[in-house]
Formats: sequence, structure tokens, C-alpha cells
Amino acid sequence: MGIKASTVLIFLLLFHDFLCISAKGGKHSFVKEAKKSGKWTKLKYDYIIVGGGTAGCSLAATLSQNMSVLLLERGGSPFGNENITQIQNFHTNLLDYESPHSPTQEVIFEDGVISARARVLGGATCLNAGFYTRASPSEVRAMGLEAPLVEQSYRWVESMVAHRPLPNEWQVSVAKGLTEAGVSPYNGFTYDHIPGTKLGGTLFNSTGHRSTAADILVQSANPRKLKVLLYATVQRLLFATEGKTRPKANGVVFSNRDGSKHRVLLKEGNSEVIISAGALGSPQLLMLSGIGPAEELKSMGIRVIMDHPAVGKGMADNPLNSVFVPTAIPISMSLIQVVGITKYGTYIEASSGFGPTDTKLVKNEGIILEKVNGPRSRGYLRLNSTNAEDNPVVRFNYFEHPVDLQRCVEGIKTVQKVIMSQSMKKFIYPNMNLTQIMRSSFQQRVNLIPRKTEDCESIEQYCKDTVTSIWHYHGGCQELTLRLL
Repeated sequence: MGIKASTVLIFLLLFHDFLCISAKGGKHSFVKEAKKSGKWTKLKYDYIIVGGGTAGCSLAATLSQNMSVLLLERGGSPFGNENITQIQNFHTNLLDYESPHSPTQEVIFEDGVISARARVLGGATCLNAGFYTRASPSEVRAMGLEAPLVEQSYRWVESMVAHRPLPNEWQVSVAKGLTEAGVSPYNGFTYDHIPGTKLGGTLFNSTGHRSTAADILVQSANPRKLKVLLYATVQRLLFATEGKTRPKANGVVFSNRDGSKHRVLLKEGNSEVIISAGALGSPQLLMLSGIGPAEELKSMGIRVIMDHPAVGKGMADNPLNSVFVPTAIPISMSLIQVVGITKYGTYIEASSGFGPTDTKLVKNEGIILEKVNGPRSRGYLRLNSTNAEDNPVVRFNYFEHPVDLQRCVEGIKTVQKVIMSQSMKKFIYPNMNLTQIMRSSFQQRVNLIPRKTEDCESIEQYCKDTVTSIWHYHGGCQELTLRLL
């Protein structure tokens, strides 16, 4: 909990024994809506997994090879939902907060940044821009993992969900512009994390169909050992405390769509409840279950199971800032494909063509963005109510640490060099200069942060005023040393 999705995924896949039992005929008999669960809630399991996102789906697939597993997901199924599966519906899907089966829950952070939480089997892989890359070798070493086994795990994932993108003219030009701007060398297409500029992987295939973590689940899980309940929102964990030196999680309470609550338990012995509910949902659920800062819990009327001040603390988000580039020629739609991995701690990426005309998605605008890697600024998460369906209160304190702000400044300067590069010249209106492009971009209202000025001359102020999220928030549980066994 509380670490990057890429890191979680590496860790999870190490336990896979590569025995793959696929659901036949495309019908996933082990996936049911919670209200139709019947006897499933009366059984006991070796593992109960809370949250069917990137981590939860991968865990369920691996653990079900030999153990009985119940996976509880608060959202519905991605299968057959073209808003999720088709690339041209990316923005429709991401901004769909209201429809009955929406996979998206709007969340507004106290900083004034608007984001989206996934509520669907497959998690954020059903919402995000689909860029796929491996972790850096240094990150793998820092986790103490065995490189050959990590390599095998990557190939297992890539065989099911990763694809080589077909870059359009905008992506190709941005890649060339990055190398002109000094983000070199150009490393071509690779899944590996290498400094310089590269063409990375994508979850979208050549026809624009999205693969998700739910595909990993249904292709690799053992259907005889796995049960998946949809629209099952876990409200709290259950603990056995009598005669124990510390609480032992022995089950959960979840609610279905009609609001009725159900209890499901673990088997006796070395069984576990695994919380993989995301960087927001995981600390929230711990606190709803009585684990967290005691005074905060008491103020919400929650019985304290364990006083643990670290829960909900240390929240961080990789700040994202974009420059919107009006283009002299129409460009087709593309999501994140090219990335510039700089030496000063930012990543430069690009997208294009959001807006329907005729039968294709084309628009006279491209986007070049930069995001700060490993932000040092930290915030917090606290409960807003005792209902797990409600968003918690979250603040990230973007750019509170000066190093984060300096990295953003360097990143925006690199973006400006890319825009003014020879490779991008064909896209730029002849009568438009860099100042005009930055001013036009600054006027885009991408968040709810009150503007202190309408002047975008200061790159520092541009960073602060135009910051958004790219769903890479983390923390909240990373200092939690308690194992709920």
C-alpha cells in the first residue's frame, strides 16, 4: 500500500507460477454482482482482497492458483463498455461522473486540483492514458528484488496488455524536438526505463482497443479458486482481538448497491485480508476500521483498534503541468506514447487531437506536459465521513518543497525548447510566438486554484497556478509497519 502502481505490480507478479487457466468462451463464471453473490458470502477464504485495480487483479490472478480468494470491487465490469475499451472515448470515460455504471468518481483535493478515482474492475487501467513502461533497474534493486524474476514477471504482463504504439506525426515530431532540446539520446521503442527520449508501450492495440488489469485477471486466474464480487464496497475490516497481543484481521463488512451489508470471513490459520484499494482508498479503509491517529478516529466516533499516527500521512502526488499548443495543421488523436526522461527529475510527454470532427478525432491543438518525478512535498488524508463511498479529504501541498518547484521550472523550460525546435516548426502558426502560446495555455482553467495574477511571465507562478494531477498519488500507508495478520 502507498507505493507506485508499477512497484506494486512488480512485487505481485513475482508470486505467479505461470499456470494460466483462462475463463472459457469469454464468460467469467467467477465474476458476479454482490447482490447475486448468494452462498459465496457464506464461505471462508484464504485471502480476501479489497479493491480490484492493478494490484488487486494481479494478486487475485496469482494467489488463486493454489489458494481460495475472494476479490471485492466497489465498481462494475469493464467488459463490453466501449467508453472504457475504445480510445476515442477516453475523455468521455474519464469525465463521466454521473451515469449509473460510471467507472469514474470525481475527487477534488483541498489544493484545488480536480482528479478522478476509478471504481471498476481493472481500476485506473480502465481510465488512464494507457502508457506502459517498466520500472528503472535502480528501483528494482532498491526493493531488493531478483532481476531475472522481475524480467519474467514483466514479460507475463506484456504478453497480455502491452502493445507497441503507432505514433502519429505529432508524437514523432515531439520525439525529435526532445532530442533537439537536449533530452538525448533517442532510444527508439522500448519498455525499459532509460534516460533520454523513447517511444514507450501502450495499453491500446492497433485498433484502439484498451487492455486492462481485468484482462490479466480473467486470462490468468484459476476460476475454481477465485470469486469476484462487483459493486461490493468494503466499509470496514473485522478483527479478532480476544487473547491476542495485537489485532488480527479475520474478515470484512461490505455493502452492495441496495445498501444492504454483508459479512465475509477468512479461514483459520495463515489467511490474510489484503488492502489494495489505491492510495486514497487504502488509508481511508484502515481509518474506517479503527487503525490510524486515535484522536482523529475518536472525533469521527470510530472505535480505535490501534493508534497509528502514520496512517493518512505522507501523501504525495506527482505534479503535472501542461502547455497547450494551437497547431497550424489538424492532428489526429494520440495519448501518451513518447516520453523524455530528463536528468533533472522530470518526464516530458505529449498527447493530441481531442475533439470530434467527421469520423476521426482531430483537432488543431497538441499538448506537451511535464511531471515531477519523486516529489518531496507531502500532505495528508483524513476522513470526511464514516461512509466508504465518500471521498476522503486530501491535500498534497504541491510545490511546497522548493526542489519540486525547481524541477517543474526546468521541465517547462524544456517544453518551451521542444515547441520552438525545428522539428515542431510545421505545427506552429507563423505569427505566433512562445509568449503567446504560454499566455494562451495559462488562460486554460485546468483547476480550481485562485489565480494570484493573470501574468504568466514567471515560470514558477505558471507551475503553481496550472498544476494538475496525473493520478500518480501515493503515500498514506507507506510508513505503516503493522501487518494485519
